[in-house]
Order: sequence, then structure tokens, then C-alpha cells
Amino acid sequence: MSLFNHGKKNGEETKMPACACNDGCSTSEATEITNSCCGAANGGICCIKVLGSGCKSCHALLESTKEAIKAMGVTVEVEYVTDMQKIMEYGVMSMPALVVNENVVSMGKVLKPVEVENLLHKLGF
Repeated sequence: MSLFNHGKKNGEETKMPACACNDGCSTSEATEITNSCCGAANGGICCIKVLGSGCKSCHALLESTKEAIKAMGVTVEVEYVTDMQKIMEYGVMSMPALVVNENVVSMGKVLKPVEVENLLHKLGF
């Protein structure tokens, strides 16, 4: 099974983990996605995940992310992933980690809600 699909961001080809957000994507080994995750749904954000082991810091990032999304007016569910096999597939070595549209955008930091918002704006969302 391939862990990566190819996508384009700002006209450049990128390599990203296969989408697993169940938001209308049709991913398989034979199918490559040509856009970022599921497309431009919800202001460009289709899926957000917090990867963690269940510790206090991981829960803090989860809550900060939920607050930031709410403040931005984006309606997307924030998934909390604790399955170590799935976390390893992202190549994350320190937790908590934040994944947006199947791209790891932060790891090893407990971001405050305003920091999550700033990060998402910096990424173009």
C-alpha cells in the first residue's frame, strides 16, 4: 500500500500522505489525488488531525485547535489520532503533532489557539 499521493500546491508538485479523511475522496493504490486532500471544501481545509499519545500536552493541542477552528468560522471536525501505527505513517517523531489536509504542519509543540490560527493563515487558509 502506498502511503503517499502526489498533489500540487502553488503550482509545484508535492508529496503527501494518502488522504484518509472520508470526505468524498477516492484513494487507493491505483488512484493518485491531484489536489490537496479533498479539495477546497470548508475554506480550503478538508481535514485536521491532532496526533498524540493521550497525554496532557496532546489534549491541550486538540482543544487549542478546536478553539482556533471555531474562531475562524470553519466547520471541520478535528480528529484525534492515538493509534501509534497511524502516527508513524506520518513520520512524526515527537508529539503532539498537527496535520492539516494530510500534511504535518507542526510537531512537538503545544500551540495556543491564536498560534494555530496564525499557522493556518500562514498556510493560506
